[in-house]
Amino acid sequence: MGIVSPGFQGRRRTSDPALPPGQYLTEDFPVLSAGPTPRIPLDRWEFVLSTETGDEVRWSWAELMELPQETPTVDIHCVTRWSKFGTSWQGVSLDVLLDGVDTAADYAQAHSYGGYTTNLPLDDLRDGQAWVVHGYDGEPLPAEHGGPARLLVPHLYFWKSAKWVRGLRLTVEDEPGFWETAGYHDYGDPWREQRYQGD
Repeated sequence: MGIVSPGFQGRRRTSDPALPPGQYLTEDFPVLSAGPTPRIPLDRWEFVLSTETGDEVRWSWAELMELPQETPTVDIHCVTRWSKFGTSWQGVSLDVLLDGVDTAADYAQAHSYGGYTTNLPLDDLRDGQAWVVHGYDGEPLPAEHGGPARLLVPHLYFWKSAKWVRGLRLTVEDEPGFWETAGYHDYGDPWREQRYQGD
């Protein structure tokens, strides 16, 4: 099975100051995945937040839906150089999920159904910068784009927005995830073109 969706419409060049260096605009939403697409029934889905001391907070799908919902509209930037402006999502801010969690951690590692992981500084998940999203463009998030729920961290390259997210493990030390151990940058700032280690 290919990892890039057919029908990718190509590049639209622009000098738009909202476009990070080395990126091009697309109207499409390309599908790139490191493996097969997991299919998680909603009655078995859960999101688990675990701290560095082993304490856990869990939300079922129904409980996630009862939390305050937001509808961020953001630009997204893939490390493969495409960018898409004005994407519309629905989900729960990480501020809500982290509220009241007692932690001394500086980092988080996102874990996905299917085994994918990625690392992020905890500060990049707070202050309205990140969400667990379950809707895209007014519809439930399709599985090929990470549904039923994915992480959304739009200020970093999109591999940091883990598809099929099932939880966050908070850590004191930075622990590289799937792509980071394969040579991708630990942080991934598109404005600094942090694609690979050493960038």
